[in-house]
Amino acid sequence: MIRAHAADVVRTAEEAVAAGLPDGLATLVARASAALARVVGQELRDVAGRVYGGAVVLLVGGGTNGGDALHAGALLAARGAAVTALLATPSAHAPGLAALRRAGGRVLAEDAAAGAAGRAAVGAADVVVDGLLGTGGRPGLRGTAAVLAGAVAAGGARVVAVDVPSGTDVGTGAVPAGPVDAGSAPCVRADVTVALGTAKPTLLLPPASALAGRVVVAGIGLRPDDLGAPAVERLGAADVAARWPRPTGTSDKYSRGVVGVVAGGATYTGAAVLATGAATRAGAGMVRYLGPARPTDLVRARWPEVVPGPGRVQAWVLGPGVDPDDEEQGDHVRAALAEDVPCVVDAGALPALVTALADGARGDGPTLLLPHAGELARLLGQLGTPCGRDDVEARPLEHARRAADATGAVVLLKGGTTLVVPPGRAGAGAVPVRSQADGTPWLATAGSGDVLAGVVGVLAAAGLDLADAGALGTAVHGLAGSAASAGGPLHAEAVVAALPEVLTALLEDVPTG
Repeated sequence: MIRAHAADVVRTAEEAVAAGLPDGLATLVARASAALARVVGQELRDVAGRVYGGAVVLLVGGGTNGGDALHAGALLAARGAAVTALLATPSAHAPGLAALRRAGGRVLAEDAAAGAAGRAAVGAADVVVDGLLGTGGRPGLRGTAAVLAGAVAAGGARVVAVDVPSGTDVGTGAVPAGPVDAGSAPCVRADVTVALGTAKPTLLLPPASALAGRVVVAGIGLRPDDLGAPAVERLGAADVAARWPRPTGTSDKYSRGVVGVVAGGATYTGAAVLATGAATRAGAGMVRYLGPARPTDLVRARWPEVVPGPGRVQAWVLGPGVDPDDEEQGDHVRAALAEDVPCVVDAGALPALVTALADGARGDGPTLLLPHAGELARLLGQLGTPCGRDDVEARPLEHARRAADATGAVVLLKGGTTLVVPPGRAGAGAVPVRSQADGTPWLATAGSGDVLAGVVGVLAAAGLDLADAGALGTAVHGLAGSAASAGGPLHAEAVVAALPEVLTALLEDVPTG
């Protein structure tokens, strides 16, 4: 699991550890720079085949990240790398500068760094280390820092960021608007980010997470008790396997969970087949389907174990492929929302949820919403806070949290990086936001969301907390998509087919409880 903590929490944790060390923060700087140098050395060996003689350029701002970069550069220079520091400020970290110069590194002051000499150094680099801004920096790069970021964007060097890609919003993952060219760039795009002590939220939150590259968390001695609960976390395969519900010798179909599905209709018949199939193949004890005759016949032909018609359920999946103007399916959705059971609400059922909340017609069960960015924008408009799809994509955490707080539901905002956002403000005691990026871009295909809804419904029916259900379902859906794709195009039914094999591989090494 990758855990990300807010910047102010990390600073407090660093101060608490430093207070008990003979050299205080200097010891933490030494640990951080050693970890950073190891990663940069690995990248040099990958790119240039060696550390000795490899060309490293440091982009150095005035904060502690610039100091970490300088000290790491000194360690690499001592191993024979050709290290050049490009200063974006006249107030760079003095001890780090002294260490780099002692080790034989070269330093270009701000004017030279922003000019031809700096661009030439970046163009000749094997690895560039981004130490322009740290967790205390404002989003967006300006002045010499923006010029250096533009030179990096135009070059071909491997980029290693210190703690965060400079210019991104550390707390929200927002990315500043602006052109990216050889003249300047508002932020840095990294191939690898070395998170010192713990990850920071921007590394897991879209759209900035796409700029972080591979995230390496380097321990520097921070204590879990000082850090407390994370603001954002990402489950790994072992975390998913440990939390996934499995039957025991005394289980029956009802104890495993009965999933009710209201999906599809006369127009989108495939959604019914995909959602029920995903629930069946992801391990539901039983699946019920409510819908018109045409999708019902298709569901029964494809999945004979699915039971048509009303009856007892432990969770509902509502809305995949449901036309909001379909009165028959609309009646089923409204009736299900009035029950006191968990509801996974997708696509065509989202408007009905808003109406049910306004009318006091939603039952007492918990609710999980599954919108994509466009659906979330429309939902927020219904809730009285209009916005566009572009607004959601630019600040997804902000908008997902707004919808969660307005509805009291967990919001699963689908995307290349999917966010699972519980209601309630961030802070001490808050449930962490979950961020999952387990899939392939090929999952952006018709019917993929119908499959996800069915998988999440299985977990909701099994009694999992809906934030857990959303994160686990997203992870398994992504893994199944990657398995079905094998690097190329896929279709939604192939994702359904891959679910049992993916789950078997996940669970085979985890002992039963």
